[in-house]
Amino acid sequence: MSDYFTHPSAIVDDGAQIGDGTKIWHFAHVMAGASVGRNVSLGQNVFVADGASIGDDCKIQNNVAVYRGVTLEDDVFCGPSMVFTNVRNPRAAFPTPEERYATTLVRRGATIGANATIVCGITIGGSAFIAAGAVVTRDVASNALMAGVPARRIGWACDCGQALTVGGDGVAACLHCGRRYRETDRETLELEGR
Repeated sequence: MSDYFTHPSAIVDDGAQIGDGTKIWHFAHVMAGASVGRNVSLGQNVFVADGASIGDDCKIQNNVAVYRGVTLEDDVFCGPSMVFTNVRNPRAAFPTPEERYATTLVRRGATIGANATIVCGITIGGSAFIAAGAVVTRDVASNALMAGVPARRIGWACDCGQALTVGGDGVAACLHCGRRYRETDRETLELEGR
């Protein structure tokens, strides 16, 4: 049996998998068949659907719904009221069968800002940083700094979250943590020594 905290107003259905150290706050709902890792924080009014998967050490802020088909790897941050989707062309009169829901993968360490929207069927690369209010409609490279509607890459982000400046030699050094990266082409950034 897992050792996790559930606020009295939250609902965790029988059959949900919850890891040790996780905290489930006010009015959250975790459905049977959902998987939530260790040391996760599910803020107020968070919904986790059956078939959704949340890795270890994720932080899901208030008013976020993690639908079936969404997978969050470890250390993902979801800002307040950001939105996932799982159907590309929804119609109330023509419901999409669950087996046709599109999948979305958010790789380890990515951040999704407040009120951002993630259109389903894409992958967000590790340590990518999605700005508040952005609308992401296509795959995102690892460490990409994305903003706008639709979201476009406006720079690169360090694994620690700080914006990077790439020099003329293609090297970027984080002023905060000291990590060094090399831009291998205009669409790829790699940690040196990896």
